[in-house]
Amino acid sequence: MNSDLDPVDQHIGDSNVVLDAFMRWVVIGPAFYALARPTIKGREHVPPAGSPAIIASNHLSFSDSMVIPLASGRRVSFLGKAEYFQGTGVKGAFMRSWFRSFGTIPVERSDARAAAESLHIAERVLAEGGAFGIYPEGTRSRDGRLHRGRTGVARLALSTGAPIIPCALTGTAKLQPPDVTIPRPAKITVEFGPAIDIAPLQEQFRKAALLRAITDAVTDAIGAMSGQERSGRYASDVNAELDGAGGA
Repeated sequence: MNSDLDPVDQHIGDSNVVLDAFMRWVVIGPAFYALARPTIKGREHVPPAGSPAIIASNHLSFSDSMVIPLASGRRVSFLGKAEYFQGTGVKGAFMRSWFRSFGTIPVERSDARAAAESLHIAERVLAEGGAFGIYPEGTRSRDGRLHRGRTGVARLALSTGAPIIPCALTGTAKLQPPDVTIPRPAKITVEFGPAIDIAPLQEQFRKAALLRAITDAVTDAIGAMSGQERSGRYASDVNAELDGAGGA
């Protein structure tokens, strides 16, 4: 495993490069490989550290934001709830180090300005040569299907010019099922695909239609690798129905 971290990536998230490397490759990395026994495909499609990249993945488990950076071989910054960084004592300090070692960036999601601020943070990460992770579905899939993508991934690609690298995760829902704190042994697969070619779409579509076309191309690429059933609906709507059915 390559423990070298890009100098730009070191800056994102106000982290300590030595502590980050220790957490990633000594504390977390070996445990991850022992538990997940990952099969990693297409890593050659991930741009090297120092080159901006948008990693767009399906979302099955809380652990996905840790799996992707470890599998990609470089730091991939994801947005995380601010409360993950607000714990006290030894446990709080450990959790902050844990999340920062992966490049997780704390965001107050309850803030009405969170959506706009999230885009600005992502643009900053990419402008500094970092990799930014995004889940086009917007939230975890509770039924295992691949749901319709939100267009934020397309907006980010158009505003920054960064390539979109599709990523498909398989088995992470078993590695860390919903409401389970500690990951369990499970065989997972992480596959990265070639960058999405948006140039033909830019020639064919404009404005909202372009955002949708790019987003659908990303989702199609993820689905081709993951083999998931497609729902054609937003994950948030499907999850709300599942919650309602569970309470009925």
